Amino acid sequence: MPSTIRVRASAGAEQTDVQSLIQHPMDSGYVKDAKGELIPAHYIETVTFEHGGKVVFTAFWGPAVSKDPYLKFKFSGGKKGDDLKVTWTDNLGKTDSSVSKLG
Repeated sequence: MPSTIRVRASAGAEQTDVQSLIQHPMDSGYVKDAKGELIPAHYIETVTFEHGGKVVFTAFWGPAVSKDPYLKFKFSGGKKGDDLKVTWTDNLGKTDSSVSKLG
């Protein structure tokens, strides 16, 4: 199964810029389908970014986040070629992770 996570990270002299796009339906549980039945809630609860074995960013999400969420942040200490690991877990216990190299 292909990864649901796309990451672009570039290390600068003082900080690393990270952009991430995650493919996920992010269903709130309050929207009805074409038959008028509620679509069950299915959304990401936690997204974690790790660099050098340390967590550099964590997001706690809920049903109000839109489909295929985009995330952008910066952190200090990254160097070109370093690994950046991204992991998400949703309310159904599903998870995905990806490791990218800093550019």
